[in-house]
Amino acid sequence: MRAAVITAPGGPRSIEWSTVPEPDVRPGEILVEVAAAGVNRADILQREGHYPPPPGAPEWPGLEVSGRVVAVGDGVETWRSGDEVCALLPGGGYAERVSVAAELVMPVPDGVSLRDAAALPEAAATAWSNLVDVGGLRAGSTVLVHGGSGGVGSFAVQLASALGARVLATARDEARCARVAALGAEVTIPYADDDVVARVREATEGAGVDVVLDVLGAGGLEANLRCLATGGRLVVIGLQRGRRGEIDLGRMLTKRLTVAGTTLRSRPLAERAEIVAALREHVWPLVAAGRVRPVVHASLPMDRAGEAHELLESGEVLGKLLLVPPAS
Repeated sequence: MRAAVITAPGGPRSIEWSTVPEPDVRPGEILVEVAAAGVNRADILQREGHYPPPPGAPEWPGLEVSGRVVAVGDGVETWRSGDEVCALLPGGGYAERVSVAAELVMPVPDGVSLRDAAALPEAAATAWSNLVDVGGLRAGSTVLVHGGSGGVGSFAVQLASALGARVLATARDEARCARVAALGAEVTIPYADDDVVARVREATEGAGVDVVLDVLGAGGLEANLRCLATGGRLVVIGLQRGRRGEIDLGRMLTKRLTVAGTTLRSRPLAERAEIVAALREHVWPLVAAGRVRPVVHASLPMDRAGEAHELLESGEVLGKLLLVPPAS
């Protein structure tokens, strides 16, 4: 089969569409004929040599796919050949076929196309696990989502709104803010032009928000802590503005703040399977009802994966980019 392989750590042109060995289907796994794969910033980090795949995962990138089951391993009873599915992966999605643990596979939600379903697993798992499991988000909470027009952010805004939270979100400019507002954000803030802390405090009558979902990292640390209400939780899922920063521990103690950081694919299989089970129970009904939808910017052939990375790095993407196998 063929896959988009990273030939050496480096720029987007270091990805080549190459012949690779067929994946093994071990007990407890299924083999998926890939219809589409999601493109994530973690893939860029992997391409640059900063985020290697975990042991046992393919060397080529891709953390989520949609497609059809073509084979099942011993012990798998939940899936059959021909089922349309989407899956959360430790890697290997930029390929014509991929094997994946059955516990990480979900049905394509009603009302979502097979292609667009590839935009769901990573964003949904990241948003749910960090907003709800780590951030303690519930109906009536107030949340600030940074990067509300991004792949995870566009899903997190919709999910938080559907769960009954009041959503504030940042985006690059007014045009993107309008798109994020349409997804369910009550307050949108162009982070390049505004004092985010002042806008957040104004919108919350000085109280601050209960949860901040952050992709900025060190560059937004101090501002994020100032945005939090007493007892608030800062959940860091990205390091777009650096990985080292200083914290005012006095503010944390006085306001009883929590700072948490998470990644997804490095977690044990059992933890990832628990998240997938929660998505099927709590999130997939919201998707099927149309209250949360995948936001797809564009799809490109997998043999142009480098171009997809360049487009994602440009900051022009709203929602998710998808890769589809090229025509034979």
